[in-house]
Amino acid sequence: MNEDHKTALEAAAFRRLVEHLRERKDVQNIDMMNLAGFCRNCLSRWYMEAAQESGLKMSKEDAREIIYGMPYDEWKKAHQSEASNEQLQAFKGSHNHD
Repeated sequence: MNEDHKTALEAAAFRRLVEHLRERKDVQNIDMMNLAGFCRNCLSRWYMEAAQESGLKMSKEDAREIIYGMPYDEWKKAHQSEASNEQLQAFKGSHNHD
């Protein structure tokens, strides 16, 4: 497999991951952090950092809108629930998160 094919496949897998996360609005970011060590916000930060490393200007809000498919504040109001004590306890001391 050449590098162009590899990049195209990685991009397709990334697009499918983003699509899947947009469809699974029921999955909370804190659950993703507790189980996988990353969430939608992490993914958007990685996207922003990659853009900036490529010389493109991108804000945190712009990157989050790309991942969430809508402004982050709008997504939070519509889909984010209050974290339970159990979720917060599992999160304490774990990964750094915005």
